[in-house]
Amino acid sequence: MQAFGKDAAIGFIGLGVMGNGMAHCLLRAGHALHVFARRDAVAQPLVQAGARRAASPADIGRDCALVFLCLSDDAAVEEVLFGERGLAQGLATGSCVVDTSTIAATSARAFAQRLARQGVTLLDAPISGGQQGAESGTLACMIGGPADAVEACREVMGVFCKAITHVGESGAGQTVKSCNQVAVAAAMLGVADAIALARSQGVDPSVMREVLLGGTARSFVLEKHGQRIIDGEFKPGFRARLMRKDLRIALATAQAGGAALQAAPVAERLVGELCDSGRAESDWAAVGHLVQEKGRR
Repeated sequence: MQAFGKDAAIGFIGLGVMGNGMAHCLLRAGHALHVFARRDAVAQPLVQAGARRAASPADIGRDCALVFLCLSDDAAVEEVLFGERGLAQGLATGSCVVDTSTIAATSARAFAQRLARQGVTLLDAPISGGQQGAESGTLACMIGGPADAVEACREVMGVFCKAITHVGESGAGQTVKSCNQVAVAAAMLGVADAIALARSQGVDPSVMREVLLGGTARSFVLEKHGQRIIDGEFKPGFRARLMRKDLRIALATAQAGGAALQAAPVAERLVGELCDSGRAESDWAAVGHLVQEKGRR
């Protein structure tokens, strides 16, 4: 597959918290960007910045040989790809779709097979790094799919990703993303427990955190989310309902493959409690606050 260069028209569908930042990165880099959104309010800031708004995903496919998706779940990806006036209706042979959404590996493989029948490549390319990473162009991306397609997209993806790693065939990107979410969730529970333990013994959790940051317990979760838990500041970067969805995907994947996960089921249960308590739209770090609440009951 030929590399997509600076002059390639790029499509983007899914302009939420993450997609909006990634799309703005593409515009700032000088790419001709075509976007689709159902609501004017979502697309308008990008249109004002120079993007062209399409009337449907199919129109995006007709105008662009490279299209990025950043959607909420499997059903949303399937609808955009194969629904009425879906992307697949407009894509030409040789086109490439890069799905940065987090969905099940089984869905990613099935969608890739369906598109391959019309000569279109689908890369499952979930991202990590949060809203700040999307806006600053410092995301990490793990990609499943053909190696030549990964290389063809690498230059364009480098606009919003600092790390782009080809991890295997179709579905492998989603599997590695599930591994990421499981590891991060386990780290979050450890940080929440450490804060609860410090408070239970009258130790200032901020002081405890600074000490731990200087030793082997240092982690991104402790550095970023530990302070948020201490401060009780949970303005969303990554919403709790999305983390619950991701953990459920990981657990289903583990069950299908015969892996006996230990930390992930506990994290999924607690994030589920958080969502059911009316905090589904809060940042998922609020699960740390839930741990503190349990100790005060």
